[in-house]
Amino acid sequence: MFAQTLFLGENLLPLLALAFGGALVVGPGLALVKPPENPKNDTDLEKPPLVRTLVFIGLGALMVVWALASLLSG
Repeated sequence: MFAQTLFLGENLLPLLALAFGGALVVGPGLALVKPPENPKNDTDLEKPPLVRTLVFIGLGALMVVWALASLLSG
């Protein structure tokens, strides 16, 4: 009556952690390297806050390492 397999496989949590961690590394990293040239309105910042951006990149890198270790260990 019920399916015997998990939705999207047994590695769903590590795959999600890999995706979100990668996004946390790439997104703020690109904003730090090349901030937007023209702010859309007065509330947009000219460049991202450095400490917050580095924390996001570090957290994302930690998530990527954990996800890869989980996926490669079997």
